[in-house]
Amino acid sequence: MAKWALVAHGGAGVIERAHLRPEQDAAYREVMGRVAQAGAAVLKAGGAALDAIEAAIQILEDDPLFNAGRGAVFTAQGDIELDASIMDGGTLAAGAVAGVTRTRHPISAARAVMEHSPHVFLGGEGADAFARSQGLEAVEPSFFFTERRWKSLVRELERQGLPIPRRPAVAPAKEDARTALAHDEGKRGTVGVVALDADGVVAAGTSTGGVTAKRWGRVGDSPIIGAGTYATNAACAVSCTGAGEYFIRLSVARTICALVELKGLSLQAAVDQLVQRDLTKLGGEGGVIAVAPDGQMAWSFNTSGMYRARIADGEAMVVGIYKDDP
Repeated sequence: MAKWALVAHGGAGVIERAHLRPEQDAAYREVMGRVAQAGAAVLKAGGAALDAIEAAIQILEDDPLFNAGRGAVFTAQGDIELDASIMDGGTLAAGAVAGVTRTRHPISAARAVMEHSPHVFLGGEGADAFARSQGLEAVEPSFFFTERRWKSLVRELERQGLPIPRRPAVAPAKEDARTALAHDEGKRGTVGVVALDADGVVAAGTSTGGVTAKRWGRVGDSPIIGAGTYATNAACAVSCTGAGEYFIRLSVARTICALVELKGLSLQAAVDQLVQRDLTKLGGEGGVIAVAPDGQMAWSFNTSGMYRARIADGEAMVVGIYKDDP
Protein backbone atom coordinates (compact mmCIF):
# COMPACT_ATOMS: atom_id res chain seq x y z
CA MET A 1 0.00 0.00 0.00
CA ALA A 2 1.39 3.39 -0.97
CA LYS A 3 1.92 5.82 1.90
CA TRP A 4 1.20 8.72 -0.42
CA ALA A 5 0.40 9.19 -4.11
CA LEU A 6 -0.36 11.98 -6.56
CA VAL A 7 -1.70 12.18 -10.11
CA ALA A 8 -1.86 15.36 -12.21
CA HIS A 9 -3.32 16.31 -15.57
CA GLY A 10 -2.89 19.35 -17.78
CA GLY A 11 -5.87 18.78 -20.04
CA ALA A 12 -6.97 16.31 -22.71
CA GLY A 13 -7.62 16.98 -26.38
CA VAL A 14 -6.18 16.74 -29.87
CA ILE A 15 -2.59 16.13 -28.80
CA GLU A 16 -0.62 13.99 -31.26
CA ARG A 17 3.10 13.38 -31.76
CA ALA A 18 2.99 14.77 -35.27
CA HIS A 19 1.55 18.05 -33.99
CA LEU A 20 4.10 18.87 -31.27
CA ARG A 21 7.58 20.08 -32.07
CA PRO A 22 10.34 18.43 -30.01
CA GLU A 23 10.76 21.56 -27.89
CA GLN A 24 7.00 21.63 -27.18
CA ASP A 25 6.98 17.97 -26.20
CA ALA A 26 9.91 18.60 -23.87
CA ALA A 27 8.30 21.69 -22.33
CA TYR A 28 5.06 19.91 -21.48
CA ARG A 29 6.86 16.89 -20.04
CA GLU A 30 9.11 19.12 -17.96
CA VAL A 31 6.31 21.10 -16.39
CA MET A 32 4.12 18.06 -15.72
CA GLY A 33 7.07 16.42 -14.00
CA ARG A 34 7.76 19.58 -12.03
CA VAL A 35 4.12 19.76 -10.95
CA ALA A 36 4.16 16.15 -9.76
CA GLN A 37 7.42 16.70 -7.89
CA ALA A 38 6.07 19.85 -6.22
CA GLY A 39 3.05 17.97 -4.92
CA ALA A 40 5.19 15.01 -3.94
CA ALA A 41 7.50 17.26 -1.91
CA VAL A 42 4.53 18.31 0.22
CA LEU A 43 3.38 14.72 0.72
CA LYS A 44 6.88 13.41 1.49
CA ALA A 45 7.12 15.98 4.27
CA GLY A 46 3.88 14.68 5.78
CA GLY A 47 1.75 17.48 4.36
CA ALA A 48 -1.97 17.21 3.64
CA ALA A 49 -3.34 16.14 0.29
CA LEU A 50 -5.08 19.53 0.00
CA ASP A 51 -1.77 21.35 0.42
CA ALA A 52 -0.12 19.20 -2.25
CA ILE A 53 -2.98 19.82 -4.67
CA GLU A 54 -3.01 23.58 -4.15
CA ALA A 55 0.76 23.86 -4.57
CA ALA A 56 0.74 21.76 -7.74
CA ILE A 57 -2.22 23.47 -9.39
CA GLN A 58 -0.83 26.94 -8.68
CA ILE A 59 2.13 26.03 -10.91
CA LEU A 60 -0.23 25.05 -13.71
CA GLU A 61 -2.33 28.19 -13.25
CA ASP A 62 0.79 30.33 -13.66
CA ASP A 63 2.05 28.53 -16.76
CA PRO A 64 0.77 29.85 -20.14
CA LEU A 65 1.03 26.37 -21.64
CA PHE A 66 -2.28 25.47 -20.01
CA ASN A 67 -5.89 26.63 -20.10
CA ALA A 68 -6.04 27.75 -16.47
CA GLY A 69 -5.04 31.06 -14.91
CA ARG A 70 -2.44 32.74 -17.11
CA GLY A 71 -2.99 31.17 -20.52
CA ALA A 72 -6.75 30.68 -20.13
CA VAL A 73 -9.05 30.96 -23.13
CA PHE A 74 -11.20 34.00 -23.91
CA THR A 75 -14.95 34.39 -23.85
CA ALA A 76 -16.80 35.66 -26.94
CA GLN A 77 -16.71 39.14 -25.34
CA GLY A 78 -12.92 39.05 -25.13
CA ASP A 79 -12.76 38.43 -21.38
CA ILE A 80 -11.20 35.66 -19.33
CA GLU A 81 -13.41 33.89 -16.76
CA LEU A 82 -11.82 31.28 -14.50
CA ASP A 83 -13.38 28.35 -12.63
CA ALA A 84 -11.99 25.99 -9.98
CA SER A 85 -13.02 23.52 -7.30
CA ILE A 86 -11.44 21.45 -4.53
CA MET A 87 -12.70 18.69 -2.24
CA ASP A 88 -11.44 16.92 0.89
CA GLY A 89 -12.28 13.21 0.85
CA GLY A 90 -11.89 12.89 4.60
CA THR A 91 -14.62 15.36 5.54
CA LEU A 92 -16.47 15.82 2.21
CA ALA A 93 -15.82 19.55 2.60
CA ALA A 94 -15.72 21.28 -0.78
CA GLY A 95 -15.31 24.72 -2.32
CA ALA A 96 -15.68 26.15 -5.79
CA VAL A 97 -15.58 29.41 -7.74
CA ALA A 98 -16.77 30.28 -11.24
CA GLY A 99 -16.32 33.31 -13.46
CA VAL A 100 -13.52 34.94 -11.48
CA THR A 101 -11.54 37.51 -13.45
CA ARG A 102 -9.02 39.00 -11.03
CA THR A 103 -7.92 36.22 -8.68
CA ARG A 104 -4.47 34.96 -9.65
CA HIS A 105 -5.01 31.46 -8.28
CA PRO A 106 -8.62 30.27 -8.57
CA ILE A 107 -7.75 26.98 -6.86
CA SER A 108 -6.80 28.95 -3.74
CA ALA A 109 -10.06 30.86 -3.94
CA ALA A 110 -11.95 27.56 -4.09
CA ARG A 111 -10.10 26.33 -1.02
CA ALA A 112 -10.84 29.57 0.81
CA VAL A 113 -14.54 29.12 0.06
CA MET A 114 -14.34 25.62 1.50
CA GLU A 115 -12.46 26.58 4.65
CA HIS A 116 -13.54 30.15 5.42
CA SER A 117 -17.13 30.52 4.25
CA PRO A 118 -20.42 28.77 5.02
CA HIS A 119 -20.85 28.07 1.29
CA VAL A 120 -19.59 25.65 -1.34
CA PHE A 121 -19.87 27.61 -4.59
CA LEU A 122 -19.34 31.33 -5.29
CA GLY A 123 -19.44 33.04 -8.69
CA GLY A 124 -18.44 36.19 -10.54
CA GLU A 125 -17.59 39.46 -8.83
CA GLY A 126 -18.67 38.09 -5.47
CA ALA A 127 -16.14 35.26 -5.72
CA ASP A 128 -13.35 37.72 -6.57
CA ALA A 129 -14.40 39.97 -3.69
CA PHE A 130 -14.39 37.05 -1.29
CA ALA A 131 -10.94 36.00 -2.48
CA ARG A 132 -9.63 39.51 -1.82
CA SER A 133 -11.19 39.48 1.64
CA GLN A 134 -9.17 36.35 2.38
CA GLY A 135 -5.93 38.01 1.38
CA LEU A 136 -5.51 36.14 -1.89
CA GLU A 137 -3.51 37.84 -4.63
CA ALA A 138 -5.56 39.91 -7.07
CA VAL A 139 -4.27 40.89 -10.52
CA GLU A 140 -5.41 42.94 -13.48
CA PRO A 141 -7.25 40.88 -16.13
CA SER A 142 -4.36 41.58 -18.52
CA PHE A 143 -2.20 39.28 -16.37
CA PHE A 144 -4.00 36.29 -17.90
CA PHE A 145 -3.68 37.45 -21.53
CA THR A 146 -1.72 35.33 -24.01
CA GLU A 147 -1.45 35.96 -27.74
CA ARG A 148 -2.09 32.31 -28.58
CA ARG A 149 -5.47 32.29 -26.86
CA TRP A 150 -6.45 35.60 -28.44
CA LYS A 151 -5.73 34.23 -31.91
CA SER A 152 -7.75 31.11 -31.06
CA LEU A 153 -10.68 33.34 -30.08
CA VAL A 154 -10.52 35.28 -33.34
CA ARG A 155 -10.47 32.06 -35.38
CA GLU A 156 -13.41 30.59 -33.47
CA LEU A 157 -15.53 33.73 -33.72
CA GLU A 158 -14.83 33.96 -37.45
CA ARG A 159 -15.87 30.33 -37.81
CA GLN A 160 -19.14 31.02 -35.97
CA GLY A 161 -19.74 34.29 -37.81
CA LEU A 162 -19.75 36.27 -34.57
CA PRO A 163 -18.33 39.78 -34.04
CA ILE A 164 -14.73 40.02 -32.89
CA PRO A 165 -14.26 42.17 -29.78
CA ARG A 166 -11.69 44.94 -29.56
CA ARG A 167 -8.24 43.65 -28.65
CA PRO A 168 -7.41 44.64 -25.04
CA ALA A 169 -5.38 47.85 -25.04
CA VAL A 170 -3.06 46.48 -22.34
CA ALA A 171 -2.30 43.27 -24.20
CA PRO A 172 1.41 42.47 -24.65
CA ALA A 173 2.80 43.65 -27.97
CA LYS A 174 4.18 40.23 -28.83
CA GLU A 175 4.19 36.65 -27.67
CA ASP A 176 6.85 35.65 -25.14
CA ALA A 177 9.07 32.62 -25.61
CA ARG A 178 7.19 30.46 -23.12
CA THR A 179 3.78 31.11 -24.64
CA ALA A 180 5.21 30.38 -28.10
CA LEU A 181 5.78 26.77 -26.95
CA ALA A 182 2.10 26.22 -26.22
CA HIS A 183 0.17 23.70 -28.29
CA ASP A 184 -3.44 24.37 -29.28
CA GLU A 185 -5.09 21.19 -28.06
CA GLY A 186 -8.53 22.40 -29.08
CA LYS A 187 -10.85 25.05 -27.68
CA ARG A 188 -11.08 23.35 -24.27
CA GLY A 189 -8.63 22.54 -21.55
CA THR A 190 -8.39 22.00 -17.81
CA VAL A 191 -5.80 21.19 -15.16
CA GLY A 192 -6.26 19.04 -12.10
CA VAL A 193 -4.54 17.08 -9.34
CA VAL A 194 -5.63 14.25 -7.04
CA ALA A 195 -3.62 13.13 -4.04
CA LEU A 196 -3.42 10.66 -1.16
CA ASP A 197 -1.53 11.79 1.93
CA ALA A 198 0.22 9.85 4.70
CA ASP A 199 -2.89 10.14 6.89
CA GLY A 200 -4.89 8.18 4.32
CA VAL A 201 -6.91 11.18 3.13
CA VAL A 202 -7.65 11.64 -0.56
CA ALA A 203 -8.49 14.98 -2.16
CA ALA A 204 -9.07 16.44 -5.62
CA GLY A 205 -8.77 19.83 -7.28
CA THR A 206 -9.52 21.19 -10.76
CA SER A 207 -8.99 24.58 -12.45
CA THR A 208 -9.85 25.90 -15.91
CA GLY A 209 -10.41 28.83 -18.22
CA GLY A 210 -13.36 27.04 -19.79
CA VAL A 211 -14.13 27.02 -23.51
CA THR A 212 -12.92 29.39 -26.21
CA ALA A 213 -15.65 31.86 -27.24
CA LYS A 214 -18.01 30.76 -24.47
CA ARG A 215 -21.10 32.93 -24.16
CA TRP A 216 -23.82 33.87 -21.67
CA GLY A 217 -21.70 33.15 -18.60
CA ARG A 218 -21.25 29.49 -19.52
CA VAL A 219 -19.91 27.27 -16.71
CA GLY A 220 -18.60 23.76 -17.35
CA ASP A 221 -17.98 20.79 -15.11
CA SER A 222 -14.70 21.90 -13.51
CA PRO A 223 -16.19 23.89 -10.60
CA ILE A 224 -19.14 21.54 -10.14
CA ILE A 225 -18.70 19.13 -7.24
CA GLY A 226 -19.63 15.67 -8.47
CA ALA A 227 -19.14 16.45 -12.14
CA GLY A 228 -15.57 17.66 -12.59
CA THR A 229 -14.26 17.09 -9.08
CA TYR A 230 -15.11 14.68 -6.27
CA ALA A 231 -13.31 13.03 -3.37
CA THR A 232 -14.33 10.62 -0.64
CA ASN A 233 -12.21 8.36 1.54
CA ALA A 234 -14.88 5.72 1.02
CA ALA A 235 -13.77 5.33 -2.60
CA CYS A 236 -11.37 7.71 -4.38
CA ALA A 237 -10.60 11.22 -5.58
CA VAL A 238 -11.26 12.27 -9.18
CA SER A 239 -10.48 15.28 -11.40
CA CYS A 240 -11.85 15.56 -14.94
CA THR A 241 -11.02 17.37 -18.17
CA GLY A 242 -12.89 17.62 -21.44
CA ALA A 243 -16.26 18.61 -22.85
CA GLY A 244 -17.84 19.79 -19.63
CA GLU A 245 -21.47 19.54 -20.69
CA TYR A 246 -21.10 15.77 -21.02
CA PHE A 247 -19.27 15.39 -17.72
CA ILE A 248 -22.07 17.30 -16.01
CA ARG A 249 -24.77 15.08 -17.50
CA LEU A 250 -22.97 11.94 -16.37
CA SER A 251 -21.82 13.29 -12.98
CA VAL A 252 -18.55 11.66 -13.97
CA ALA A 253 -16.43 12.27 -10.87
CA ARG A 254 -19.09 11.18 -8.38
CA THR A 255 -20.14 8.20 -10.48
CA ILE A 256 -16.58 6.87 -10.61
CA CYS A 257 -16.48 7.05 -6.82
CA ALA A 258 -19.82 5.22 -6.62
CA LEU A 259 -18.60 2.42 -8.88
CA VAL A 260 -15.61 1.90 -6.60
CA GLU A 261 -17.55 2.17 -3.34
CA LEU A 262 -20.80 0.45 -4.20
CA LYS A 263 -19.91 -1.97 -6.98
CA GLY A 264 -16.40 -2.83 -5.87
CA LEU A 265 -14.73 -2.00 -9.18
CA SER A 266 -11.00 -1.41 -9.26
CA LEU A 267 -10.07 2.22 -9.77
CA GLN A 268 -8.87 1.62 -13.33
CA ALA A 269 -12.02 -0.33 -14.24
CA ALA A 270 -14.21 2.46 -12.87
CA VAL A 271 -12.48 5.28 -14.77
CA ASP A 272 -12.45 3.21 -17.97
CA GLN A 273 -16.18 2.46 -17.67
CA LEU A 274 -17.05 6.13 -17.40
CA VAL A 275 -14.63 7.43 -20.02
CA GLN A 276 -14.27 4.66 -22.57
CA ARG A 277 -17.89 3.49 -22.41
CA ASP A 278 -20.38 5.98 -20.94
CA LEU A 279 -18.73 9.25 -22.02
CA THR A 280 -17.83 7.91 -25.45
CA LYS A 281 -21.34 6.52 -25.99
CA LEU A 282 -22.83 9.93 -25.19
CA GLY A 283 -20.49 11.63 -27.64
CA GLY A 284 -18.29 13.41 -25.10
CA GLU A 285 -14.52 13.69 -25.19
CA GLY A 286 -12.06 14.04 -22.36
CA GLY A 287 -10.28 12.24 -19.59
CA VAL A 288 -9.97 11.71 -15.84
CA ILE A 289 -7.34 11.07 -13.20
CA ALA A 290 -8.01 9.32 -9.91
CA VAL A 291 -6.37 8.03 -6.74
CA ALA A 292 -7.75 5.73 -4.02
CA PRO A 293 -7.03 5.47 -0.29
CA ASP A 294 -5.20 2.16 -0.85
CA GLY A 295 -2.76 3.85 -3.23
CA GLN A 296 -4.31 2.83 -6.54
CA MET A 297 -3.69 5.45 -9.24
CA ALA A 298 -5.50 5.63 -12.58
CA TRP A 299 -6.14 7.72 -15.65
CA SER A 300 -8.26 7.24 -18.72
CA PHE A 301 -8.99 9.43 -21.78
CA ASN A 302 -10.74 8.98 -25.12
CA THR A 303 -8.89 11.78 -26.90
CA SER A 304 -5.59 11.45 -28.77
CA GLY A 305 -3.67 12.77 -25.78
CA MET A 306 -3.71 14.05 -22.21
CA TYR A 307 -0.87 15.80 -20.40
CA ARG A 308 -0.40 13.72 -17.29
CA ALA A 309 1.96 12.59 -14.52
CA ARG A 310 1.85 10.31 -11.51
CA ILE A 311 4.17 9.66 -8.60
CA ALA A 312 3.90 7.67 -5.38
CA ASP A 313 5.91 6.64 -2.36
CA GLY A 314 8.43 4.05 -3.52
CA GLU A 315 7.47 4.39 -7.19
CA ALA A 316 9.20 6.21 -10.03
CA MET A 317 7.46 9.20 -11.58
CA VAL A 318 5.66 8.57 -14.87
CA VAL A 319 4.95 11.41 -17.31
CA GLY A 320 2.87 11.01 -20.46
CA ILE A 321 1.25 12.95 -23.28
CA TYR A 322 0.13 10.56 -26.03
CA LYS A 323 -1.93 7.39 -26.14
CA ASP A 324 1.14 5.17 -26.51
CA ASP A 325 2.99 6.72 -23.57
CA PRO A 326 3.05 4.55 -20.42
